[in-house]
Amino acid sequence: MPELRRILANGVELNVALAGSGPAVLLLHGFPHTWELWTDVMADLSGRYRLIAPDLRGFGASSRAASGYDAGTLAEDAAALLTTLGVSSAAVLGIDAGTAPAFLLALRRPGLVRRLVVMESVLGRLPGAEDFLADGPPWWFGFHSAAPGLAETVLEGHEAAYVDWFLRAGTLGDGVRPALRDAFVRAYTGRQALSCAFSYYRAMPESADQIEQAVATARLTVPTMALGARPVGAALERQLRPLTDDLIGHVVEDCGHIIPLHRPRALLALLHPFLAGEDAKTA
Repeated sequence: MPELRRILANGVELNVALAGSGPAVLLLHGFPHTWELWTDVMADLSGRYRLIAPDLRGFGASSRAASGYDAGTLAEDAAALLTTLGVSSAAVLGIDAGTAPAFLLALRRPGLVRRLVVMESVLGRLPGAEDFLADGPPWWFGFHSAAPGLAETVLEGHEAAYVDWFLRAGTLGDGVRPALRDAFVRAYTGRQALSCAFSYYRAMPESADQIEQAVATARLTVPTMALGARPVGAALERQLRPLTDDLIGHVVEDCGHIIPLHRPRALLALLHPFLAGEDAKTA
């Protein structure tokens, strides 16, 4: 089992799971997840790598911060966490809500990010995701970011059913193991937990501005792998292609949004050669 520690980073106390030894790998989860999204990945990689999996600020057991849910601040949280742990270079993996912070961290601090893996998300308003967004963003984006307090009021007392919907949809109906399901439900139960999670969605316009400003003056120079499944597919790869020097893209077949839990073996088959610096195109 990973070691859990409370670590102060960028003014926020983060709950961080640590496992293994070797080159550092930072793992950034999405919604409605916690660090435990990476359970299977960490179990496999811990023999070769030092795994660092925080609950993002406001999520899971990390501090319920009043602000700072934009991608830029979340990227600074990640950088501060690595510094506190004495890590000078890390591979960074991000999925869903963790993708934009991982991307900005690599773009702004290429000396800190050795390799980048981003999954199942789109990056703000960057070109390339038009097909995915043809019918508008996913319905919950608007619901979560509507009038402050509305989504919390509607969902309080019904968190389990709501989280279950995302876990089933994100695994094409398969769901996740009961222990993980229960952990995710606990993490998103209560008005404050919901409010913090929805603050990420409410900060999306600011995050999109940060991404546009960043790519206007810099290119992504670190080796990068963009992974899609259902529903995002190759949209993220298309967004990254014009502004990335070294990009590999894959769409994981017969896989829902929650790649690390739905198809961990397929994910690990891609991660092993990529993290080792080999050509993942042949994986």
